[in-house]
Amino acid sequence: MSFSKSGYLALLAAFAERGYAIRSFFDAEPSKPHLILRHDVDISVAKAAELAELERSAGAKSIYFVLLRTELYNVMSASDLASLKAIQESGHEIGLHFDASLYDGDEQALENSVGHEAEILERIVGTKVRAISFHRPAKTLIGGRDQIAGRMNAYGERFTKDIGYCSDSQGNWRFGEPLEQPCVREHRALQLLTHPFWWTGGEEEPADRLDRFIAARQQFMDEELARQCAVHKPGRRGRPN
Repeated sequence: MSFSKSGYLALLAAFAERGYAIRSFFDAEPSKPHLILRHDVDISVAKAAELAELERSAGAKSIYFVLLRTELYNVMSASDLASLKAIQESGHEIGLHFDASLYDGDEQALENSVGHEAEILERIVGTKVRAISFHRPAKTLIGGRDQIAGRMNAYGERFTKDIGYCSDSQGNWRFGEPLEQPCVREHRALQLLTHPFWWTGGEEEPADRLDRFIAARQQFMDEELARQCAVHKPGRRGRPN
């Protein structure tokens, strides 16, 4: 199945054909054919909103984990706030994607920092943040406590050991194809992590998809800078002699 919108719908249909029911982190049972749909938003909230609408059309509900601390998007900007609202209106949940590398490695410091960011995100989206996922986690963070700062931990032992785990990191199936996972062959629960960016374009290679995204962002920044600063003219490149 291709990394595209049609490929994603085909993947959901394939799980449904195998008797899988979509469940959340809060009601999935390890021994049953339950599918947890999880999305880590690493690059674009707008792309996440596209996938959220696609899932809505397929009758699927999932959870979208967003970063507060990233150079790639701003959840408090008008455009990203609109995308977050669209995700919620499509029937999905918002969770916190947390970059632990930006904080002290002390366990209590981690607990405090997760709680702090979750509370900020709650004020932004207007709902309770019930779950977190780590961004590019260190091995020591995988298979740990099932709850951190009172929120469900997507990398807890229950969701990485008791329940199967599969990820499409960097536009490739990092641990093998989802339908070929041992837990799926045994008709047990699976946490399926996908990143919306890889599923909402054409059928390009990951590097080509990124190049197209960068070009679009450059154009957006060019036009936005011109809107904010009259001395800048769209399309102008280079420095004066």
